[in-house]
Amino acid sequence: MAGPDPLILAVDQGTSATKALLVDVSGTVVASASVPLGASHPRPGWVEQDASEVWHSVRSAVGSFSADDVRRVAAVGLSTQRESLVLWDRATGQPLGPLLGWQDRRTAARCAELRATGVGPLVEEISGLPLDPMFSALKAQWLLDEYDPDRRRSTAGELCLGTIDSWLLFHLTGAHVTEISNASRTQLLDVRRGVWDTRLLELFGVPAEVLGDVTPSDGPFSPVRGFAPLPDGVPVRAVLGDSHAALYAHAGWEPGVVKATYGTGSSVMAVVSGPTAATHGLCLTVAWQVGGAAPTLALEGNIRSSGRTLTWLAELFEVDTTALLESAGPSSEGVSLVPAFGGLGAPWWDADAVATVSGLTLGTSRPALARAAIESVAFQVEDVVAAVEAAGSPVETLLTDGGLSRSATVMQAQADLSGRAVRRADGADLSALGVARLAANGVGPGRWKQGATTDYTPGMAPEERRTAREGWYGAVARARLTPAASPAPDMSSVSDDPNAPTTDSLASRRLS
Repeated sequence: MAGPDPLILAVDQGTSATKALLVDVSGTVVASASVPLGASHPRPGWVEQDASEVWHSVRSAVGSFSADDVRRVAAVGLSTQRESLVLWDRATGQPLGPLLGWQDRRTAARCAELRATGVGPLVEEISGLPLDPMFSALKAQWLLDEYDPDRRRSTAGELCLGTIDSWLLFHLTGAHVTEISNASRTQLLDVRRGVWDTRLLELFGVPAEVLGDVTPSDGPFSPVRGFAPLPDGVPVRAVLGDSHAALYAHAGWEPGVVKATYGTGSSVMAVVSGPTAATHGLCLTVAWQVGGAAPTLALEGNIRSSGRTLTWLAELFEVDTTALLESAGPSSEGVSLVPAFGGLGAPWWDADAVATVSGLTLGTSRPALARAAIESVAFQVEDVVAAVEAAGSPVETLLTDGGLSRSATVMQAQADLSGRAVRRADGADLSALGVARLAANGVGPGRWKQGATTDYTPGMAPEERRTAREGWYGAVARARLTPAASPAPDMSSVSDDPNAPTTDSLASRRLS
């Protein structure tokens, strides 16, 4: 008699929680667990986590599964938060300082200094990423300046520096490696060649010896060891950044697929074919590298605050996020909220932008502010989707996932304000399922089942949509401290027809 079917252990290590799923080779979730994580803000703009707590959260989540289920695990997959960075001692495995979160802005001044030297275009050409504190390179420089200022221990190979996938793989397997999609978010990788770039390493003061070897998304990785209850020798079959894993779960290798993941921040991503460059305010990144093929590239726009905007406003009103969403009115009543809490990301890339709430009156109440917060998420996503469209083919349908996509109110607002159909993946934990799907390729036969979806169609009149967009762009101009005498944003590129071509107007304003 044949034994029980094999399972994939998929770990999704995120900003606010670590989730673990046991998934069979058809994509059915057999068991799941989640462990919450906190963050500290020791100074304005600083965002830190405890790297040891992150590792223990993985152990705790996996340790909650039954022994019988764990014995069926045939492979491990990791989906991880990106750009966050850890420096640790190679001999002890202990972190030397805090985990610097992807939202951390402590390097903003250094970023401005580098921009002033004129190196921004070179950095973007090599790495595909604009000079911005969100990416890991400046975090790497800060950590090394703080804990290894002369770089002696780094060059001697005594220290390890890496993104969260690298940190977890070190503790799971003992090897110091970095998966390529995560490496592409560090701003230290040549995005087209898939190798650490000596010019970028020198610019940011990062010795090559402190970094892990760059590895394809499907390995080979060293096997698990010393991670009870898993037996030693279980293979790690797949590692991806969380946004990349979500795109993979959407079958994002197909042309024309554009996905938006709604988490603390948001990522809008679409794969590209052939030579391309970062354009229209978007990043060029590695989507994944599998099957011995060359890396698959993608265009991506990163939004710093989407779900976090709702939790911030909920905390302000001392309610939970669900209650805030339920209280949202049918209109923002002219209120605009631009959540530039740490500057604006794509397609603007304006580190100096400030968070603003405008259009307030003495009659403004919570329902209008809640609606304005919801609309800020939808507007930001549409800004990036329009830039993706400007860089390639028209985008008729937007595929969505992530915690905030559970809200029908948010998804309908996205469809209305974008003028595009929105197709939401109904299953939760899409990043974990995406990396499980990749890991399952090396486990055995099984037909992966695509999950159910819910569609949302635009219900807003074209003229109302145009007016709303004009109001949003005006609010963004105020957040970017644009002088009142400056010309209004060129709205000629904003079409109510989702199939109409767009122009470079967003890109032309992003660094103005």
